Amino acid sequence: MNKTVPLNTDHLQRCIQTLEAALTMYHQAEAGGIQQEVFRNAVVKGFELVQETSFKLLKRALSDYGHGARALESLPIKELLRLAATHGLLSLPEVERWFAYRDNRNDTAHDYGQGFAEETLVLLPDFVADVKTLKSTLTQRFGES
Repeated sequence: MNKTVPLNTDHLQRCIQTLEAALTMYHQAEAGGIQQEVFRNAVVKGFELVQETSFKLLKRALSDYGHGARALESLPIKELLRLAATHGLLSLPEVERWFAYRDNRNDTAHDYGQGFAEETLVLLPDFVADVKTLKSTLTQRFGES
């Protein structure tokens, strides 16, 4: 590992908090009502934002292991996740779950319907736990800036 540059995980923490708040409000809203739909959309966007923020932090972390920024930018996300596992930033079971999260997130580009939202809602408890674990791992390994 090269010289460790502290990572700023504040934005990721804020994104996680926003996702959790949107999820709480979704569950509190009247079933089938417009407010629930608004919060469902917020949950979906929050899910996407947390993933994208996580991947950016992983790329920064992996650059400390000698991986070039250009190579990391062109690396498919699933390869990025595998690479993170080789450096102990994610466990293999976590990588498998992140694959499912990524596949689900890719579906958001095509379907914002209720069926998709229900699939996303099923994934969220594990996703939130996994992203909190990732944030903790990154903070422990790289400190905070």
